[in-house]
Amino acid sequence: MAPNVNVQFIEKEQIKFLKFPKKDVLDKRKDQIDRFLELQRALSLGNLERQKVKIVFVDDTGFKKVETTIWGITDREVILKQSTIIPLERIISIS
Repeated sequence: MAPNVNVQFIEKEQIKFLKFPKKDVLDKRKDQIDRFLELQRALSLGNLERQKVKIVFVDDTGFKKVETTIWGITDREVILKQSTIIPLERIISIS
C-alpha cells in the first residue's frame, strides 16, 4: 500500500453498508497466501487472547480501516462480530 493513500477509519457496524467489487486487490499469489496466513494468526489472537487487529481493505469508494476481532475465516470471507463480513479478496493488510 502506498504511504500517501488516504485510509478512512470506520466502525465495524458500517461494513454491512459497503459495496465490494469482485477483483482481488492483491495481484501476486505470494501476497495472497501471506494475507491468508496473517488472517489465521489474527483469528488465533482474537479467539485465544481477545486481541483486536487492524484490517485495511478496499470497497468500491476507496481504502478503509477497521479495528476489530476476527471470529472466523472461510476461503472467501472474513467474519467479524454480528455476522459482519469482509470479502477476503478486498483485504490489503492485517496488523
